[in-house]
Amino acid sequence: MPLTLTDARPVARAEEILTQEALAFIEDLNRRFAPRRSELLGERKARRDTVAATGRLDFLPETASVRAGDWQVAAAPAALRDRRVEITGPASPAKMAINALNSGARVWLADLEDASCPTWPNVVDGILNLRDAAAGTLACTSPEGKEYLLRTDASPAVVITRPRGWHMVERHVLIDGEPAVAALVDFGLHFFHTAKLLLAAGRGPYYYLPKMESHLEARLWNDIFVFAQDYLGVPQGSIRATVLIETIPAAFEMDEILFELRDHASGLNAGRWDYLFSIVKYFRDAGPAFILPDRSSISMTAPFMRAYTELLVKTCHRRGAFAMGGMAAVIPNRREPAVTEEAFRKVRADKVREALDGFDGSWVAHPDLVPVCQEVFDDVLGERPNQLDKARPEVTVTADQLLDIASAAGQVTEAGLRLNLYVAVAYTAAWISGNGAVAIHNLMEDAATAEISRSQVWQQIRNGVTLSDTGRTVTRELVTRILGEETERLRSEVGEEAFNAFYRPAGELIGEICLSPEYTDFLTTPAYELID
Repeated sequence: MPLTLTDARPVARAEEILTQEALAFIEDLNRRFAPRRSELLGERKARRDTVAATGRLDFLPETASVRAGDWQVAAAPAALRDRRVEITGPASPAKMAINALNSGARVWLADLEDASCPTWPNVVDGILNLRDAAAGTLACTSPEGKEYLLRTDASPAVVITRPRGWHMVERHVLIDGEPAVAALVDFGLHFFHTAKLLLAAGRGPYYYLPKMESHLEARLWNDIFVFAQDYLGVPQGSIRATVLIETIPAAFEMDEILFELRDHASGLNAGRWDYLFSIVKYFRDAGPAFILPDRSSISMTAPFMRAYTELLVKTCHRRGAFAMGGMAAVIPNRREPAVTEEAFRKVRADKVREALDGFDGSWVAHPDLVPVCQEVFDDVLGERPNQLDKARPEVTVTADQLLDIASAAGQVTEAGLRLNLYVAVAYTAAWISGNGAVAIHNLMEDAATAEISRSQVWQQIRNGVTLSDTGRTVTRELVTRILGEETERLRSEVGEEAFNAFYRPAGELIGEICLSPEYTDFLTTPAYELID
């Protein structure tokens, strides 16, 4: 049975993206590579089961020669040599895409993953916007009549597109009656429609690769890149990929991941919130040594987080790859000067630490934060485009240091439990309404923060954690009561119509996965069933 679509026109101009030729490429990608993707997802589960039994991860003995070897990734193209400020955000709607491109950041991470809800209209509109951006024609007019155009006084941000992770499917694209692999749909549509445009401009095609857990998953991406470049007749090595090291097993395979992608690799990124989510997920049943304190109290200066980021910088620079810092989640509020001042202070401190540690650039979530990050990295880099020469030879990181979760300062509190439940419900409600990037209490939340929030709750129930501020034990009954209270609080904040449409089903879903005896690997998997 050939590829079929559930809806061939989810948005205006969809026919420009969902062409017969592009869909044939998507079908070919899935038939060639989807079976390996499924095998690798099975290997994730087997590896996690072993870790659950031993409470242990370590560097792979079978790849010791790769870690010891003297090799480097391909030299960066000119458009990627200076990445001191990267802004993140979804590719749909067009207004947000234009604002990111015009923000003054060197790079825009055009997010088809954690900051985007994968409704079929969002998926197709995002690719359409990225194609128009590559052609230099992206524009839109707001309902109020305001025009949004790409800036002409300076170059827009270089685009690095992030497809969805390996675990997601795209149920609106069917192959033999089964949903296609979402990552292959995202990558395939984007690459097919933009690769030659971006190559002609010397600005791509570039990708961020999320949520990988092993070098074998990186090898799969590399094979996809080789096939795709031959398919379109573009030179091998045209694609460059930056990998988010946002899972705990990937932290033990940084060298190996770069090695597998070495002809296409650009760097690694410290994806801090997903990394914490992965730690909880991986060691959720490994005992009290792996209980994280309240999410808000975990800083990047915690010893286990320092080990992770310093290893990342050292590994990248040894291999000629860029080390990219993490997200500054705090956002300014233009109506509240005090909030904005505090946001600037926190972001500056975070970026100073990263720049001094050797990172080559970092992420922000809001255009107003671009100058803050730019100033910090300007102070450290000066006229240099990066600091690949900062080798960090003094850094030595062991498996024990990466796994020293108990070194995190802070407590598990009822206030933190409440906040986790509030954020998990509020974000999930926004997500199923079609919005993947949400400002909650002056923090930019995406799927990663919702994932760690609900995962901490599950882990605390499983381990019967005692709350330091109330002395209560975290039980199913306590979580049920607090979840009900926080959901009612949201009802009072959003009104009945929005509550019944989105927040009620979100609260029910969070209750189900937090209280279930079985852990749900990804919140977005069951949430995907709640969107159109």
